[in-house]
Amino acid sequence: MTKSKPNSNGANLGFETQMWAAADKLRGHMDASEYKHVVLGLIFLKYISDAFQAKYKELEAKKETEYTDPEDRDEYAAANIFWVPKEARWANLQSGAKQPTIGKLIDDAMVAIEKENPSLKGVLPKDYGRPALDKYRLGQLIDIVSKIGFEDDEARAKDVLGRVYEYFLGKFAAAEGKGGGEFYTPRCVVKLLVQMIEPYKGRVFDPCCGSGGMFVQSERFVEEHGGRLGDIAIYGQESNATTWRLANMNLAIRGIDANLGGQNADSFHNDLHKDLRADFVLANPPFNMSDWGGERLREDARWKYGIPPVGNANYAWIQHFIYHLAPTGVAGFVMANGSMSTNTASEGEIRKNIIEADLVDCMIALPGQLFYTTQIPVCLWFLARNKKNGRFRDRSGQTLFIDARKMGTLIDRTHKELSDNEIDKISGTYHAWRGEKDAGEYKDVSGFCISAGIYKIKEHRYVLTPGRYVGAAEIEDDGIPFEEKMAELSAKLYEQFEEADRLVVTIKRNLEVLGYGK
Repeated sequence: MTKSKPNSNGANLGFETQMWAAADKLRGHMDASEYKHVVLGLIFLKYISDAFQAKYKELEAKKETEYTDPEDRDEYAAANIFWVPKEARWANLQSGAKQPTIGKLIDDAMVAIEKENPSLKGVLPKDYGRPALDKYRLGQLIDIVSKIGFEDDEARAKDVLGRVYEYFLGKFAAAEGKGGGEFYTPRCVVKLLVQMIEPYKGRVFDPCCGSGGMFVQSERFVEEHGGRLGDIAIYGQESNATTWRLANMNLAIRGIDANLGGQNADSFHNDLHKDLRADFVLANPPFNMSDWGGERLREDARWKYGIPPVGNANYAWIQHFIYHLAPTGVAGFVMANGSMSTNTASEGEIRKNIIEADLVDCMIALPGQLFYTTQIPVCLWFLARNKKNGRFRDRSGQTLFIDARKMGTLIDRTHKELSDNEIDKISGTYHAWRGEKDAGEYKDVSGFCISAGIYKIKEHRYVLTPGRYVGAAEIEDDGIPFEEKMAELSAKLYEQFEEADRLVVTIKRNLEVLGYGK
C-alpha cells in the first residue's frame, strides 16, 4: 500500500483520494448528506467482514489439532468480532459488484448482519437498492473499497479504518458546507478539548454527540497515556437519526462500547440519561438554535441559573451540561462567540449567575475558519463544579482567559487548523495554571493569557471575552535607539514623498499626451 503525506483530516493513507473521487461521482444523484452513508456503510461492511474472515482462517487452521469450528459463533463473540453470515461476507458482494442487483445484495447483507448482531439493530444503512443510486458507480465504489485490507493486525486494522472514517467525515463536512457541522467537529478542536480536560478515567458524556468524535479522541487519549480501552464509560445522545447511526458505526468499528440510547432523541425534550452525573462533559452543540422548543420548557429542573430564552438554545445547552456534571466534574464545550457577551433576554443574567457560582474555569477564544459550518470564530468554555480539587492548586474565585485568535494555519483557501504545538501550548498553559504536576510554572502573558478574579469579571460586567482581559501582546525591544529609528523612518518617508511627486508629474504628462491636460 502506497502512503501519502498526512492530510488535515488525520489520515495517512494511499487510497483515500481515489475513494473520495469515486464517492464524489455519486453526488450528481444525491446530496452529500445522503452519499456519506453510502460510502461509510460500505467501509464498515468491509471492515467487519475482513475481521470475521481473519478469525475464520485462524479457526480453520486450528481445527485439526484444537478441534475448533470456524462456524462456531461463540468463538467470534469471545474475540469481540461481529458474526457475518455467508450472504453478507465481502467476497459475495464483490462478486456481484457488476450486477444490476448489487444494491439489493448490499441491503440484504445489512439486514442479515443486524439480525445476527443485536447491538447493531437499526444502525446500518439499508437503502442501497433505491433507483436513485447509480448501480454502476456503486459497483466501482465496491471495487475500490475491496483494495483496503483490514484483515492483518487487529490494532493496525482498527487504526486504518478509523483514519479512513475520520478522513471521510472531514471531506463530507466540507462537501456539505453548513450541514456538515451536524456530524463533524474539526479534529484539532476535539483534540484541544480532550487535552484540556484529560478524561483518564470515569464517565464521559456528550448530549449532542454527532458522529462520536469526542468519544474516539477520549479513548485515544486514554490509550496514549497508558490507560486501557474501557477505562472510561461513554454516554451520548444525538437527535438526528442518520447521525446517530453514524456514531454507532464509528464507535463499533473501533471496539468502543458506548451507551448512545436505544434510538435518536432530543436532549432537551427526551433526556435519555436523566440520572447521569458525568465526570467529564465534552460537546459541540448546534450554535444559536432558535427552534429548540424552549416555550414548552419554561419550568425545568435544569434551569438553576435562569430560564433560557425561547429564541436561542445556547444557555439551555450550558445549563444542560452543568446539570449532568458530577460534584467534581469538568465540562469543555464549543460555543458561538456571542455567548461570552450577550445580554439578550435572560442570557446576561444566567451568565452572571454561573460566574457568581464560581463555575467558569477557563475561557478560550479560537481563531476563525476552523469549522466547515461557519468561518466566524468560536470559543471554548470550561466549567468546573469544584475548583478546590485536592489534586490541583485551589483556583476558587479565579478564571483563566486565553486568547488564541492569532493561532492556526490555513490548510486551504477557507479553512484553518491548529497545529499540535499550538494545542500543546494552550493546554499546557491551562494545566500549569491549575498547578498540575510536571506542568511547569504558570505566568500571565500579555496578549495571550491571564488569570482574573471574579471581581475583575464584575468590572467588565460579566463579559467573558478573553480579549477584554489579556491586553495587547508586548512588543519585543529590538535594541535600536528611538532617535535612530525615527531618523531612518523619516528619511524613508521623504524618499516616498519625492517618488510620489515624480509619479504625479509623469501621470499629468501622460494625460496631456492623451488630450486630457488642463
